[in-house]
Amino acid sequence: MPGLTSHDQNFKNLIVDYSYQALEFFAAAEAEGLDHQVRITPIRQEQLKNRLGDRFRELDVPLMVEWPDGRREALLFVLEEQTDPRRFSIHRVAHYCLDLAELYDTDRGVPVVIFLHEARGLPETLMLGGDRFTYLTFHYLKCELASLDANDYLYSQNLVARLNLPNMRWAEEQKVDIYAQAIRGLFTLEPDPEKQLKYLDFIDIYTALDDNQMHQYQERYPQEKSKMVGLTERLLNEGRQDVLLRLLTRRFGPLDPTTEQRLQQASSEELERWTDNILDAQTLDEVFTRH
Repeated sequence: MPGLTSHDQNFKNLIVDYSYQALEFFAAAEAEGLDHQVRITPIRQEQLKNRLGDRFRELDVPLMVEWPDGRREALLFVLEEQTDPRRFSIHRVAHYCLDLAELYDTDRGVPVVIFLHEARGLPETLMLGGDRFTYLTFHYLKCELASLDANDYLYSQNLVARLNLPNMRWAEEQKVDIYAQAIRGLFTLEPDPEKQLKYLDFIDIYTALDDNQMHQYQERYPQEKSKMVGLTERLLNEGRQDVLLRLLTRRFGPLDPTTEQRLQQASSEELERWTDNILDAQTLDEVFTRH
């Protein structure tokens, strides 16, 4: 498992890219009534300061959930990722929520704290009061990833859950299979190649296979390995296509549809050869015919 370093940005990206599924997974108790007709918007992350000398209080990702048909009032979710439980402060989270409630003039908010590691013994309720009355009660939804059993989510259709399989609890001998199920979930549930590549990094970071384990993975799961290789080659080809398209357009003017289609269907070897040919070719035809 990764060391106790900050992973805020990883989870910010994850929550913004997959807001609905993030709420469904991290805040299941309040997300039960959500459907895909809701509008989920990441909102201002830094609250206004009362004085210029004040420190900002920053949130990981505040999300405003709205029902366009008006059947429910807007609901503000306040998600805070906590890498190191020793640095957690329930007072800080309460401040976050009160600041946002005032800023957006709402009393409908759901605080959610995502603990990457075990978070035992931390306060889950804050109560302020005197001898006779309690004047403020605050608590939050807690998602402690390391306490979740990965076996319960191996075949989940929630992509956020599948990507977080490495962060859950599993036996050491399961490590390669956990990695494989996370990869399989990514390729099954995310059709966008750019996001597939992006979240391959997420899975790699939190699984951290060594060379021997990666070799085991490639032997046990050749189909997933093939998909990963194919994805890399596809994105490299697309990059080569973009570069070659720009070079050809700059050298010979706008390209006809037939030439553009030829570029899209070309192999990596052809794209590399044609790029080299641009240096000496005098005409567009020579780019494709020179060897």
